[in-house]
Amino acid sequence: MSQPTKILIVGASIAGPMATYFLSKLPNSTITIIERHPSFRPGGQNVDIRTAGVTVMRRIPGMEEMVRERMIHLHAFQLVGNDGKVFASMKTSGNAEQQSLVSEFEIFRDELSRILFELTEREENVEYVFGEEVAALHQGVERGEKKVTVEFRNGKLPTGEYDLVVACDGTNSKTRAMGFGCGVRDHVLPLNAWAAYFSVEKDYVDGERVGRMHTSVGGRSLACGPTLSTGNRVTAFAVHPRHDKESMGLFRAAQKAGDDALKEYVARHFKGTGWHSDEILESMMRSTDFYASEWAQVKVPKLYNGRVVLVGDAGYAAGPTGGGTSLAMTGGYFLAGEICEGGGDIDAGLEAYEKRMAPIIADLQKIPPGIPGIMAPQTRWGIWLRNIIFVLITWSSGFFGWLSKQFASSFGKDKYGLPDYKWKRV
Repeated sequence: MSQPTKILIVGASIAGPMATYFLSKLPNSTITIIERHPSFRPGGQNVDIRTAGVTVMRRIPGMEEMVRERMIHLHAFQLVGNDGKVFASMKTSGNAEQQSLVSEFEIFRDELSRILFELTEREENVEYVFGEEVAALHQGVERGEKKVTVEFRNGKLPTGEYDLVVACDGTNSKTRAMGFGCGVRDHVLPLNAWAAYFSVEKDYVDGERVGRMHTSVGGRSLACGPTLSTGNRVTAFAVHPRHDKESMGLFRAAQKAGDDALKEYVARHFKGTGWHSDEILESMMRSTDFYASEWAQVKVPKLYNGRVVLVGDAGYAAGPTGGGTSLAMTGGYFLAGEICEGGGDIDAGLEAYEKRMAPIIADLQKIPPGIPGIMAPQTRWGIWLRNIIFVLITWSSGFFGWLSKQFASSFGKDKYGLPDYKWKRV
């Protein structure tokens, strides 16, 4: 690679900084990573590092120690009734190679993003630019040029040419739409479910390192868990019947209208659902880290078009399988590793990246039977049946062993044989 390789990464959540870490190892490369928000967005759900994600984490010096320092350290996931009494409690397995519903590496999304930022920001060939986004992409492939001309919306960067544009901007990726000539919602498979995440001042888990979830009819569940300071982080998730397209339309309309409208929508949807729901919703209206998103998968025919490539949710959002974070981490690892293995040949690297990721994506996108409905059943009968299943799981490790085989591949060990790339630094 005699000429400097200019790489633009779009999105500073997990996939973006992870891709940045490994791509910064390429000889003679310069990495610019942009994020449309003015700073790291606080909040978000707790995410799990599993399977191949654990392997990738352990290939980054010091990362596992940083993750362990900021982990939530949940001991169990519990179901509670209207009276707050716990009737089922699933504990961690104690084995990162065979995890339960509670991951051995559970951490808040914003904390994991910040760790990756800290691991990359000091690199001389890396520049972070917040408050900027792509306005237009112009591929030169049709003219035989292996460059992408990028125009920026907010003027923090000048229009420029890049050897590679890496889209890490989520399920509804605008970069994917521009780079692949498709609509923002093309290739997105909705699951008729959504979740809102926010912090509250009060502790609803009695100082314990557990997550507690209450479910009410109509596909509505509220889960509370400890934070790294005081209060709780809350997840409110809603599952609509597959034929109910109107409710998802209302959620998307509120989402477009902004956080205030979205908070009002969430409050109406969960009002009067029992346990501490109304008190929690009142606190939600004051929350400063509120965030909500639709549950969906992304399935694209190709992971790259010309010199625009997809990493993370932009290319293979996993939905409710537990594998999304591991996919994002693995994607950045393979992308950089294959380009490096090819001596800096970006085109060969993109082709190899796609081949490497295909079986892992297929595996970790497998939605377990009954998901997402089992997390928030529609009827009292459905809730009763779900509760019985969880009670059986907590009583019998043998039953869980059988169930885990039917459940997400992300519950097992890393079976993908990730190569140990020999990074060639300048």
